[in-house]
Amino acid sequence: MTDREQLHRDGYALLHRAIPAEWLEDLRAVFDAGVRPSDQWPVPRGVDWRYSMLDDDAKVQAVCRLPQVLAVAGELIGERFFLSQVEGREPLAGGGHQQLHRDLSAQRPGDIAMALAFFDDYGPENGATRIVPGSHRPALGEPLFDFNDESRSVQLSGYAGDILLFDVDLVHAGSVNSIGARRRSILIGYFSESLYVSHLETVGLRNVRMDTRERFEPLGFAVQR
Repeated sequence: MTDREQLHRDGYALLHRAIPAEWLEDLRAVFDAGVRPSDQWPVPRGVDWRYSMLDDDAKVQAVCRLPQVLAVAGELIGERFFLSQVEGREPLAGGGHQQLHRDLSAQRPGDIAMALAFFDDYGPENGATRIVPGSHRPALGEPLFDFNDESRSVQLSGYAGDILLFDVDLVHAGSVNSIGARRRSILIGYFSESLYVSHLETVGLRNVRMDTRERFEPLGFAVQR
């Protein structure tokens, strides 16, 4: 099975240490400097998470444009796309649990790809992401997914610098940060070009401050293992 076939079968790719190690200290500092309480966001945020405004930082933008990241995002979306949103997220001690869910495509299956770029080591103890491989494209006649059923979920773990990319319809969730260790990350959204008008209608609600006019082409990829 090729990397491309596996990506579309599983609905995600985990790029190990994709962020250059020498960037990480600066990225953590940018995250911490951008943290804002819930009442300073256009839409109130969850009380058990720390959120950071950092989408206009040059180094954060460089992470979003890493060639391998753009290659996987382009393969998932399958047409011209743009960078729609970036924000920092970190589960607080005792917080971060989410029920399994899908974020949902907008106009057609696969028109949005998401990425989580980790600035700290992550695992079950500090709230790492859970995913259900292959859940983004249910088979014809398959029962509706039971979001209370964790039997197929996989708890991810890895190192600072890893980047998880996934189809927006993949079932996933955050987990409890039971030990309170830092687990800073940025959540990145890549959207099909056809969604640009609707994107502009909601930039204020999503606190998008960066320039989103740049376009990227799907160019093919190979996942580095």
